[in-house]
Amino acid sequence: MSYVDCMIAAVPTANKQEYLDHAKLAGEVFKKHGALKLIEHWGDDVPEGEVTSLPMAVQCKPNETVVFSWISWPSKEARDTGMQGIMSDPVMEENPMPFDGKRMIFGGFDVILEI
Repeated sequence: MSYVDCMIAAVPTANKQEYLDHAKLAGEVFKKHGALKLIEHWGDDVPEGEVTSLPMAVQCKPNETVVFSWISWPSKEARDTGMQGIMSDPVMEENPMPFDGKRMIFGGFDVILEI
């Protein structure tokens, strides 16, 4: 089965277009290094929780929007190799994140069911 990376971040709402431009360029780099697909989601109905929530997890401020992204790969091995290439790709060095990366959460997941 395939492998998926996900990322959740708080992006300044005023930076929506800058974020989209960043994501488009990053997506091209990810695909160049073996990713199958990169999907970006701009928060629309992301409620605050009482104990935990996506906004709490990324310390979302009132002027920020929660963003959820995922990248699909053919396998974990393809992802590991691809990420090495992405991290050393000069395009990524010239494409700074338009948000506070210290509050980003991310992880890799084995796909266990696709319907």
